[in-house]
Amino acid sequence: MNLDLGAEDLRFRDDVRGFLASALTPALRQVGARATSVFTHKDHSLAWQRILHGQGWVAPAWPIEHGGTGWNEVRRHIFAAECAAAGAPHLAPMGLKMVGPVIMRFGTDAQKDHYLPRILSGEDYWCQGYSEPGSGSDLASLQMKAVPDGDDYVLNGSKIWTTHAQWASHMFCLVRTRAEGKPQAGITFLLLNMKTPGIRVEPIITLAGEHEVNQVFFDDVRVSQSGRVGAENDGWTVAKHLLEFERGGGAAAGLKVSLRRLAEIAGLESESGARLIDDPAFRRRLSEAQVLVQAVEMGEHRVLSALSTGLNPGPVSSMLKIQGTEAMQRLDEIGVEAAGHYAAVHQLSAREPGSNLPIVGPEHAMVLMARYLNNRAASIYGGSNEIQRDIIGRLVLGL
Repeated sequence: MNLDLGAEDLRFRDDVRGFLASALTPALRQVGARATSVFTHKDHSLAWQRILHGQGWVAPAWPIEHGGTGWNEVRRHIFAAECAAAGAPHLAPMGLKMVGPVIMRFGTDAQKDHYLPRILSGEDYWCQGYSEPGSGSDLASLQMKAVPDGDDYVLNGSKIWTTHAQWASHMFCLVRTRAEGKPQAGITFLLLNMKTPGIRVEPIITLAGEHEVNQVFFDDVRVSQSGRVGAENDGWTVAKHLLEFERGGGAAAGLKVSLRRLAEIAGLESESGARLIDDPAFRRRLSEAQVLVQAVEMGEHRVLSALSTGLNPGPVSSMLKIQGTEAMQRLDEIGVEAAGHYAAVHQLSAREPGSNLPIVGPEHAMVLMARYLNNRAASIYGGSNEIQRDIIGRLVLGL
């Protein structure tokens, strides 16, 4: 596995750096610096998405025929790494990275023609209706019913932990269309408009005090069967394809940036006149975290190498999901430790991008506790890490 970039890729990297230097405004950089989770406020993520869309770079993994860049795996990796290093805001992944590829793979021509351009431009903003009360990692046990009635399905039930449902114009969701037989064989994948009568969104406020997730209720909601992706009762196949994108790699670049910032913070923080970075115990924790991040990076390079030669990396996506989320949580813990008592100050309004409210303590401490609290869920969403270990045990170890 050769990790050195060729001359053309180096020129591409320089082009990306030049674009980011000019396109990322101070306001957008502040958005990236103050982000407390992988999801950014809709207004800010769409502002960055429109800039990238104008450049033709909004969908690095999409094929050219659907409006993507057509970049190979190496260039996509370079772009992601440079965006992270430059402090670019996160784009909402639900449309670009999840339902978009699903529509390309399983959708009808009419669905592709209608939805894909609107996903690229940001005109449609998506949320994911998977988890239900009692059906999280055990997704096959979901119970929200979709009963055929003429050309429609009638939906009753609820979805929970639905990120950004309060802003979404559309949802892709899994519904139960058959109760008999194997649970996975009675699930259907649907696209629906969030303004459809009978849909009600109730906020769930996180431990960090933020409104990021919701519970969505469906009371006799009529959805056209033309919104079905794939065959009826075959939604499990579609969902598995989507989860490959949700659990994929790409975390190492952001983790390396976080690690570098922690080292900078430790150089600024002091106790009894001594810099935290000079404390042997703290330096050991930082070094151990660096090893974890390097392991994630090498795992992603292995995937990159396999994909570049046309191979399927297999269940390594489960391994990367475990490693990436646990490394992120380790860095969050170190950050809270480094900030000391200032990390505990609740500054929800002050940390909003563009806020002119005074900050209590150093600015670098303002978001550390919120990140710690929000990212506790990272090892649960997208399939809990326990489930990922089970996948590895069955497919790799043959247990």
